[in-house]
Amino acid sequence: MEKKHKGLRIAIVLIVLVLLAGLGGAGYYLYRQANSGLFFEETTLNGYDVSEMTSDEVFQMLKTDYSAPTLTIMEGDEAALTLTLEQMGYTIDEAALLSDIRACMREQNQDLLNSLYQGNAFEVEVSFDFDENVFLSAVTSANFASARTQSIDATLEYDGTEYYIESEVYGTEFDDADLQVMVKDFVDNLVAEDRPQEDAVLTLPDSFYYLPAVTQEDLDMNSLMDIYNSYCKAVITLTFGEETVTLDWSTIQDWILIDGELASIDEEQVENFVYNLAATYNTLYLPRTFTTSNGNTITYESSDYGYQIDQSGEAEQLIADITSNTEVTREPVYSTKGRTRNGIDDICGTYVEVDLTSQHIWYYKNGELIVESDCVTGKPTEDRETATGVFMIPYKQTNVTLSGGSGSSAWETDVTYWMPFHDGQGLHDATWRSSFGGTIYQTNGSHGCVNLPYAVAETIYNEMEERTPIFLYKTE
Repeated sequence: MEKKHKGLRIAIVLIVLVLLAGLGGAGYYLYRQANSGLFFEETTLNGYDVSEMTSDEVFQMLKTDYSAPTLTIMEGDEAALTLTLEQMGYTIDEAALLSDIRACMREQNQDLLNSLYQGNAFEVEVSFDFDENVFLSAVTSANFASARTQSIDATLEYDGTEYYIESEVYGTEFDDADLQVMVKDFVDNLVAEDRPQEDAVLTLPDSFYYLPAVTQEDLDMNSLMDIYNSYCKAVITLTFGEETVTLDWSTIQDWILIDGELASIDEEQVENFVYNLAATYNTLYLPRTFTTSNGNTITYESSDYGYQIDQSGEAEQLIADITSNTEVTREPVYSTKGRTRNGIDDICGTYVEVDLTSQHIWYYKNGELIVESDCVTGKPTEDRETATGVFMIPYKQTNVTLSGGSGSSAWETDVTYWMPFHDGQGLHDATWRSSFGGTIYQTNGSHGCVNLPYAVAETIYNEMEERTPIFLYKTE
């Protein structure tokens, strides 16, 4: 009897152990399923079978399929432009989509037994972000396969010599804004669908294009053509040494005043052009910086040497040149000219330099030092001191009698080489002096002229051209 009871107890224990093992196994299975990170069998999401897929895998699948459609814009039978959704600025809101998919996963796991038994059918919204700048850059006629042809009206054309009328063209131009509104409405509806869509086609209607409004018989255009052809061949090239300023039809066109079939030149525009020309190329009476032979920098507040355009005369000459309707090359009309120039450089390496402090003179020609020498300048008194500044040597003359003063102070001197530069002062030979330089000028200086040894004066005179600049300065 005891053996029977003992066997029963063992059986009961075994049954309990089996039941516990079964429950543990079932619990472990459910735990594994809940933490597998996979959708269960017979689970769909937006109509897709997502069984045994992770949230990220489902996300990638939906992202790929919903982003896949392309839009082809047709012109007649030809594809004008094909764009993906992304190229048009439509991109899936990835964060929202992934969050919604993961929420479905959580919902599945929260109703674990039911989900395992009969699966789930989930629906999520696949929303798109929109980048207007990307859209406007992509959806434009500039990106169409064929270039747009102008179809607004007949045009007045210029071949570089004369004007002619190009006939009107029925082309393919349209307003990009209209295209963008049409495409935006179409694509908005496309991405609003709850299922991925196929590639789409949008055909532009014939009424979408501009029509020509002006023909080649237009009277106003023909009149304008005749007026323009009366002036457009004028090309005036103003020379500033090697540098030039060319006035051609690209500027002159804006100066033509038209009254019906009559035309004239806007004098105010011409005067403004000449004014700006003078502001750029005038050098007379303007500040000037000079580097001395010793490497010092001298700044002059004003220069009595340089070029000055006669603005009234130049404006008058320009009008005459334009009216002649021909090509002209010339210098500007100057009221004052220097020796030579190249653009705003009116020295071009040729000048006389006098250091009144060191009593020394240099003469350069085309950047080459021709001669240098000691000299004697004006005695440093109010009435005899040599002027400092930038001046022009307007002419040169041989065998000249210089004179000055009055009464008992009157004087007269014969020189062989005379090169004046300012208010009776000039360069000349001084054969009566036996020495030059040093401090001679302080007690036995000239009356303002720059006294030179005969050979030096002769060299400068023979080498120098009229209107050569001269720089006179003092150093510390």
